[in-house]
Amino acid sequence: CGDGAAPAGFDAKLLASHCEVITKAQQDYLAQWVKPAHAFFLERVPRDAPKKVVYPFAGGDLSTALTVYPDADEITTLSLEPAGDPRGLSALTGHDLEAALKKVQYELKFLYRVNFSNTINMIDAMREGALPTQLIFGLSAMKIHGFEVVGLRYFRLEADGAVHYLDDAEVAAAPAPSKAKPQVRNRIFANVEIQFRRPGGRTQLYRHIQQNLDNEHLKTDPRVVKHLEAKGPIAGMTKAASYLLSWDSFSTIRDYLTGHVVWMVSDATGVAPKWGKAAGFEYETYGAFVGPHIPAGGSIATDWRVEFETEPKRELPFRFGYYDKKNANHLIIMRKKKA
Repeated sequence: CGDGAAPAGFDAKLLASHCEVITKAQQDYLAQWVKPAHAFFLERVPRDAPKKVVYPFAGGDLSTALTVYPDADEITTLSLEPAGDPRGLSALTGHDLEAALKKVQYELKFLYRVNFSNTINMIDAMREGALPTQLIFGLSAMKIHGFEVVGLRYFRLEADGAVHYLDDAEVAAAPAPSKAKPQVRNRIFANVEIQFRRPGGRTQLYRHIQQNLDNEHLKTDPRVVKHLEAKGPIAGMTKAASYLLSWDSFSTIRDYLTGHVVWMVSDATGVAPKWGKAAGFEYETYGAFVGPHIPAGGSIATDWRVEFETEPKRELPFRFGYYDKKNANHLIIMRKKKA
């Protein structure tokens, strides 16, 4: 849905219909959420915050990271979703193409309307998607925020956490769309790097890594931890993360954040005060929180409620991730205390 004509070999009417839906969703989201949220963060993100950003449990949500950190040198998102096999588009025709486009329409509209995605939707649309839905979400975010794509490469992580870009031979060895199901091919094309910039501006970097972030997976395969640790001090964010950072089984990624974050924004699925304050952080709350809207956050509910009760009341004019059990918007800034 760029500015050019429909690609050769595709139904121009079908694509025009699809792009009408997508463009309307992007424009509404830009006006109703991105602009007020950008103004909010422009006043609050420190100018000296690290330019390397890590966003665990991100799903397909590059757009929020670009709203909070538009000038980041490097943004890394991590989630269970693969970037996806872009070659699948060439194999889709007729009803199959129309169905795949409608799935993208639905998921983008859902994310832009409620400010988070449901895990069950992500399984269907991204891990098993006929189109590279995670990649599409990233490209949509860049269009909304006025960036242009400079380059795109797929990669894997080496044992020491270093990036290895897939070469032509490795891409050619991947099974063709006619030979393997999407969930098989999408895992081969799981991690993507996109170089992007504002027209005439400097090149910035976005990487997405498919990774289960629970302790068991990170212990069995520590490449992601090594990769993240090599970044040094970071700015962070997370939202709509199913309260996993409050679970003992996700303590490794939680400890990584408390050990490397300088400034971080989240909803109540971020790092709760019981861990953050012990690691030298202070908190600033916005909106209201009396309890989680899902049972997964029950163990940390009191900790967050007390924090909100003891903080000054600060308004929040937009939703940021989950609402609380009273449907109230809320947001938390966590920053490292200066020595």
